[in-house]
Amino acid sequence: MSAIEKSPWLIHYDASSCNGCDIEVLACLTPMYDAERFGCIVTGDPKQADIFLITGSVNNLNIPVVKNIYEQMPEPKAVVAIGACAYSGGVFAECYNVQGGVAKVIPVDVYVPGCAAKPESILDGVVRAAQILAEKKKAMRKARRAARHAESPAQEAAK
Repeated sequence: MSAIEKSPWLIHYDASSCNGCDIEVLACLTPMYDAERFGCIVTGDPKQADIFLITGSVNNLNIPVVKNIYEQMPEPKAVVAIGACAYSGGVFAECYNVQGGVAKVIPVDVYVPGCAAKPESILDGVVRAAQILAEKKKAMRKARRAARHAESPAQEAAK
């Protein structure tokens, strides 16, 4: 947990599942599992979220919604696909409208296995996503610093 620089804000979306994983995600917020001990805050606004928790398989109707939520999130961001449905379509993979797992629509950073995924596994996935988020932030800072140093000699030569 030392990699977490701030409290990660989470947004959760049920892409179309049996609600088993959704119940387990909500269980993570109860005092028994207490996701808030890691500083997690659940928000309904993608523009404030750092980590996207998604359950269920993607289908023809929710692909635009999933893409929209993902695109509204600021960089850097991390995606956690929770459960077998989010990984591959799960038991719904053969349905006429199911396109498969979440990775067919947006890039996924962490997969949480299970049907339904256990709250302990979900919390582990969130902690791993927070570590990935910290690594992405560090890489962005480094790239910004490098770009700033690359511009400096060119700006001085123009003067």
